[in-house]
Amino acid sequence: MASLNGTSHNPIDDELDFSDIEAKYRVDFDDGFDNVIAVDGVPIIDRSKLDKRGAVIKPDDIYVPWDDNAAKTKGFIFIDFGNPDAAAFAASAMNGHPFDAKHTFRINRFTDIERYANIDETYVEPTVEEYRPKEHLRAWLADSQGRDQYVTYRGDDVEIHWHGKPSQCEVAYAKKNWTELYASWSPLGTYFATLFRQGVRLWGVKLIDFSPCENYLVTWSHDPISDEGNNIAVWDIKSGQLLRTFPTTAYENEDPAMKKQMQWPALKWSSDDKFVARVTPGQHISVYELPTMGLHDKKSLKIEGVVDFEWCPHGEKDKEDAEKAAKADKADKGAKKRENMLAYWTPEVANQPARVTLISFPSRTVLRQKNLFNVTECKLHWQNQGDFLCVKVDRHTKTKKSIFCNLEIFRVREKDYPVEVVELKDTVTDFSWEPKGERFAIVSSNDPNLGNPGPGITIKTDIGFYQLDRAKNDFKLLRTLTSRTSNTIRWSPRGRHVVLATVGSSTKSELEFWDLDFNTEERREGQNQLGSADHYGVTDVEWDPSGRYLATSASAWRHTLENGYAIWDFRGQELEKHILDRFKQFIWRPRPRSLLTKDQQRQIRKNLREYSRAFDEEDAAEESNVSAELIAHRKRLLDEWNAWRARCKRDIAEEKRSRGQKLNGEHHEEEKEEIEEWIDEVIEQIEEEVVE
Repeated sequence: MASLNGTSHNPIDDELDFSDIEAKYRVDFDDGFDNVIAVDGVPIIDRSKLDKRGAVIKPDDIYVPWDDNAAKTKGFIFIDFGNPDAAAFAASAMNGHPFDAKHTFRINRFTDIERYANIDETYVEPTVEEYRPKEHLRAWLADSQGRDQYVTYRGDDVEIHWHGKPSQCEVAYAKKNWTELYASWSPLGTYFATLFRQGVRLWGVKLIDFSPCENYLVTWSHDPISDEGNNIAVWDIKSGQLLRTFPTTAYENEDPAMKKQMQWPALKWSSDDKFVARVTPGQHISVYELPTMGLHDKKSLKIEGVVDFEWCPHGEKDKEDAEKAAKADKADKGAKKRENMLAYWTPEVANQPARVTLISFPSRTVLRQKNLFNVTECKLHWQNQGDFLCVKVDRHTKTKKSIFCNLEIFRVREKDYPVEVVELKDTVTDFSWEPKGERFAIVSSNDPNLGNPGPGITIKTDIGFYQLDRAKNDFKLLRTLTSRTSNTIRWSPRGRHVVLATVGSSTKSELEFWDLDFNTEERREGQNQLGSADHYGVTDVEWDPSGRYLATSASAWRHTLENGYAIWDFRGQELEKHILDRFKQFIWRPRPRSLLTKDQQRQIRKNLREYSRAFDEEDAAEESNVSAELIAHRKRLLDEWNAWRARCKRDIAEEKRSRGQKLNGEHHEEEKEEIEEWIDEVIEQIEEEVVE
């Protein structure tokens, strides 16, 4: 049959039921208001200012209610964001945001307005949910045996271990395929992060960095996170909200052929989590405020030629002062607290010398500047309490054929920020401050193979220990260790003890354990070597938070020979060693700052002998238990062997009887054999020289 438009029509089609197919492939259009928010607190304006609103949101997405009588807006607007997720994020991010001195945004979801307007006012007694206790995020700190934890990553297995005495070591948690890239603890040990190739929300996160106070997280992924094509994201850890994104490179108008390897972390945090900053090399430093992630003072620090910067860490006294200031603010009392501080350096440009600058933040006051000449490179090293800043300056001669090093040390706790200079003739390959101390150690070398070491060549180094001499206001050399192969310095978190390690070498893997405050009742030696050891193929060296144990590991990420890890005490005695195929990573769990006050800590040190007596008794009981277990184990093995021997004798006897053979000893007495054993013992030995 022909239809009106000339095409044929099959009457069978009228008889077919397509309802199931239509139901399966039906597209439901979103006709709700979940993507609309109501913004209150908007300035009331007339029509002349209405067209000057921001261009970030399309005009078609904004509805502005109009008061015809007053010929002005009503002070609130409606915005359509296209999808509920964007609307929810805007409502949480902008609610309470000050538009100006007189107007603050108050934002609600449009659906919430209708829901609250139609709420049932009939009182209904709420149901009480059953209380289900959850483990505290820091419950591991309350371990009765005072043990620390560490994580190992081997093959596809990730394990969290308790570390203590031999009988106290055990696996706390184990999981297969817990990570595909690597694992990481947060700075205070509260969170444990594992990474997968699909990453967070299928965005392929490859790198992470926690803020010092564990409030925020920075991630980098190979695939863009936002519509702008940015790869770096800042997240709020507790809420999981995305705060802001950044492009991978900070270079503007950069030639792709000139791009350098990305430096990580790409964003650097202030110690109190109030600011985070990133550098655009050669142009400026951008500092953002938290939690809004807005650019501080709406402008960057424009610094021509800037290369790098570092925030000053806060010491224990700074944190105590900050806590007192916070309490004083609540009580409306004035209290001073130390401002954040950052240091940056700029290279030599034309006739301008290189320069290191200290600046306070947020006041942006320049505190100190130091000009430098013939500079090749600078590295900034803050002491962990923020008392000193060492600028390691690599300098070249006028002919630029040789490199030497100077250490420019800023004493930032003193008036006018004096600078002490330590001049060195060699190249410094490693620098490390003693935690909570006034000493530092360096690794230096004048080996001609330093710049281009060949396979199998070991670089000879010297180790130097320096300390601040307050009488002379200078850093004096305490001791130099010459002709070493050590290239890595690792201080104990408590100071005093230091390990010198040869890391990443295919021929050397030495460990030296030093005590810089060694003394006995008879004498005081100062620096003393407690022990030495060797861990073949060592790639990583890390102290535990207590400073009593050191872990060394050989990672399969670097080589595949004798991978595994070992744990040593601070004297260099090996406590345990594990050779594990496909071993990749070992990390101690960090500990947060102690909750004990200074007086409580002082009281514990005063009564340390009493505590030590109890600990000695526990150690003695531990040793006796170990000895008893060892004796019982040996006795059990001996009993099993005697039982096996007796069983074999019976079997042999039965076999001989079945063959009609006589058993040994049935008609003859057992032959006895006497054995004499002579033992020579030298009681005294005298050597006499005969003169002819």
